[in-house]
Amino acid sequence: MKTVGVAADHGGFILKEEIVALLKAHGYSVKDFGADIMQKDDDYPDFVVPLSRSVASGEVERGIAVCGSGVGASIVANKVPGIRAALIFDIFSSHQGVEDDDMNLICLGGRVVGRELAWELIQAFLNAEFSGAQRHRRRLGKMTALEKGDP
Repeated sequence: MKTVGVAADHGGFILKEEIVALLKAHGYSVKDFGADIMQKDDDYPDFVVPLSRSVASGEVERGIAVCGSGVGASIVANKVPGIRAALIFDIFSSHQGVEDDDMNLICLGGRVVGRELAWELIQAFLNAEFSGAQRHRRRLGKMTALEKGDP
């Protein structure tokens, strides 16, 4: 079973708590990066950045970040080298992002996506595997070069 990291600010706190319970109930090992309590003035980077670094280092295999809309979590996650995060609302993108783009962190909107859809998106994300096709490896190479500052 994969080790999954999760993080959320106040806008995603309730959904994160539900996600953690579902992951554990389905046998996943979970590392929770917070928030640990509902605090209306917390900031998503304080939780999403440590999660992203953990995914990038391989400490956890995949990450799930939740904020109010999912947009801020997605933006900040992608600032961490080695992270390929996307804001996801549909099943196809949830697995296709992994299969073609080696997405390693999914972002969800706690005020936008309900528990049942979130769980379906997460299952598609966690069950997907990178295809390793040459064209996809080539594109990943270009992304990695961009992260390193190469043109």
